[in-house]
Parts: sequence; structure tokens; C-alpha cells
Amino acid sequence: MREHLQSHEIPTEIYYPKPLHLQKAFAYLGHKPGDFRESEAAGLRVLSLPIFPELTEEQQRSVIAAIADFYLE
Repeated sequence: MREHLQSHEIPTEIYYPKPLHLQKAFAYLGHKPGDFRESEAAGLRVLSLPIFPELTEEQQRSVIAAIADFYLE
């Protein structure tokens, strides 16, 4: 979907591909891969869409249409 949205000039981002418990800053807690499976799975699936106060209704509709198009292909 990310590639599809980018082809429609809709920016996306993956902010947390590595869950917090696996990041270096939290290594002292001693968690390892598999300790929080849902967090790890979400890091592979969650895609952030454009959202900001200046996003026009037309831009919102464009994002919605591109997502719908992705699922209809």
C-alpha cells in the first residue's frame, strides 16, 4: 500500500518499525524478540497517513480514494 500511495503522491511514514522494547535505549530492561509479539507485528504493519490541521477536505478525499483503489485492484 505504501508504494501505491506514493505513486499517487501521498506521503506515508513508518515511525516505529522497531518496537520500543527492542530499541537500544531500553536494552537495560532485558526484553528480547518475542516478548511483545503484538508490538513487533504492529511495527511491520502500521503505516502513518498524512494528518495535519491544514489537510483540506479535497486532500482527505484523495487519500481515501487512493486507499480504496488499492483494495479494489
